[in-house]
Amino acid sequence: MKKILLATVGILALGVASASAADLPRREAMPTKAVPYVSMYNWTGLYIGVNGGYGWTDGFGDADGFVGGGQIGYNWQAAGSPFVFGLEADFQGADLSSSTTVGATTVTAKSNAFGTVRGRIGYAWDRAMIYATGGWAYTRTDLGITAPGFAASNNEWSSGYALGGGIEWAAWDRWTVKAEYLYVHSGDVSVTAGPFVASGDYSNNIVRAGLNYRF
Repeated sequence: MKKILLATVGILALGVASASAADLPRREAMPTKAVPYVSMYNWTGLYIGVNGGYGWTDGFGDADGFVGGGQIGYNWQAAGSPFVFGLEADFQGADLSSSTTVGATTVTAKSNAFGTVRGRIGYAWDRAMIYATGGWAYTRTDLGITAPGFAASNNEWSSGYALGGGIEWAAWDRWTVKAEYLYVHSGDVSVTAGPFVASGDYSNNIVRAGLNYRF
């Protein structure tokens, strides 16, 4: 009789426990937190590189040709941020020349060198980055005019601005490659030969590829 009583009490206790558990509120799933931006590759540091490409000029005829040179710069990227800020300076040799003849008067124009000092702001996805750039530009321009009984030329550096953008890829840990477009405005240039005057400005469009080494 005692065993039957204990068994009955045990069964009742299990029933009460099960009912109590059923009455307990269910635990709600914790909300999923947004995963913060994490860049596996950090763009911070000094770099130096070379570039080459093609350019064409608006103004002084249809000048086009090869451009090539080098660049040096510095990038800064805060930990956990996709934004990259930088400063870059470059110097280019160029072979952009044209010649225009009207009647007996010929005007020749050539842009044979230019350089820029630009800020850069980029947005990075790990090893890939797109960026915009802009700043100061200086250009070496040669302008000549030849007419019956008159000839003159003017070779000078002029000051202007540069705007553009591009995409850069960290192909290896210390090496990056880039493709870039720059609009380089030279400022005004003029030459006078007797009663003849030629004046205007260079607006160089530059498309180039580059290779950088990061320190």
